[in-house]
Amino acid sequence: MKVVVDTNKCQDHGQCVFAAPDVFRLDEAGRLAYVSGPDESLRADVEDAADVCPLQAITLED
Repeated sequence: MKVVVDTNKCQDHGQCVFAAPDVFRLDEAGRLAYVSGPDESLRADVEDAADVCPLQAITLED
């Protein structure tokens, strides 16, 4: 599984951080940082993060 974040859409709202804290975080500057290839066991969390993103900037690729 590969996580792709469209950085042109992302406005660092952080909803994904709450949904999948093992994959997404906000760095010290408040910008989104993430693991692009998380373990498959985190798929449900990443799907939730993609669903709650207000700008739909997160997609998954297999």
